[in-house]
Amino acid sequence: MRLRTHLIGATATAAGIAAGAGVGIARQRRAIARRSPGDTPAFGSLRSEPVTVVADDGTPLHVEVDEPDADAATRAPRSGGRLRRRRPPVTVVFCHGYALNLDCWHFQREHYRGRVRTVFYDQRSHGRSGRSPLGNATIEQLGRDLLTVLDAVAPEGPVVLVGHSMGGMTIVALAEEHPELFGDRVVGTALISTTAGGLDPSRILFPMVPTWAGAGMVHRGVSTLARGHRAVDGLRKLGRNVALVATDELAFGDAVPVSYVEFVDRMLSATPFEVVAEFFPGFGTLDKFHAVGVLSKVPTAVICGTADRLTSIGHSRKLHAWVDGSTLLECHGAGHLVILERYDEVNGELDRMLEASGAVEPR
Repeated sequence: MRLRTHLIGATATAAGIAAGAGVGIARQRRAIARRSPGDTPAFGSLRSEPVTVVADDGTPLHVEVDEPDADAATRAPRSGGRLRRRRPPVTVVFCHGYALNLDCWHFQREHYRGRVRTVFYDQRSHGRSGRSPLGNATIEQLGRDLLTVLDAVAPEGPVVLVGHSMGGMTIVALAEEHPELFGDRVVGTALISTTAGGLDPSRILFPMVPTWAGAGMVHRGVSTLARGHRAVDGLRKLGRNVALVATDELAFGDAVPVSYVEFVDRMLSATPFEVVAEFFPGFGTLDKFHAVGVLSKVPTAVICGTADRLTSIGHSRKLHAWVDGSTLLECHGAGHLVILERYDEVNGELDRMLEASGAVEPR
């Protein structure tokens, strides 16, 4: 009965607000569509033969490995960088964020493809990976999943870990559980648009739920709504214009091409609300700043957009302060999806971190 009341309330709220705000939303949606198309990346087109890695609780994880070309040691980078691979080859592992999938790393995958051994995987319950058992959708479990992936596809040689948003939290969880890996097996890290604690979880729900539902109601009733996740998913589909505008406002700082907004919106929309709800409690209880000091043992790049509305720049500045010797790249005016919006700046900072780690050599 309570669930029914919540859903009826959400629908009623939708009708009322949509009537008052529909014209404005439609205007914003048209403005996004009129933007210069800019480049037209083939998002989701970069693929390699999938590998299934089974987590310690039996959840199948979808993993893709891009091997370097045979002549990668002498081949000049595509984007004017200065990287050269050395033996043994480094493996760079990319951990994506909440309600996204491995395709969000499109520009980083393109940048390193053929030059450095890279690993991309879908977090549990995301993308092509299997659904997590009830109760195991936690940041701590994601850290264990990362170690399982490393053991399966990068058992030898140096490893660099790159995490965006929840992916950065995944790296911090691994550092908390296995600090001995850092400075030994792990030779470099990058924490992008992320935090180790102090996050208001209601900020990260949108646009994964209908914005017209109201942050307060969703924050209080997310677990109840999860029990009616199919109905909530249906409401999300009805509010596509609202969701697209919310994605644009909350994921980006600049007026990016509409193809970027639609790409992120597709990833968010493909994540069932049940999954959103399962991970939600862990963000509010996240408190792992005590664990990030171990990252001082390796070159660590902290990257964030100054207009990030989800994990604000203050979180990255705090991480930078807690990780001795780390670098901090603030991308002025960029939003949470800085890996897409300012991919050239992000890739350049990753290049510098890889060189500093000794994982690759300057030409």
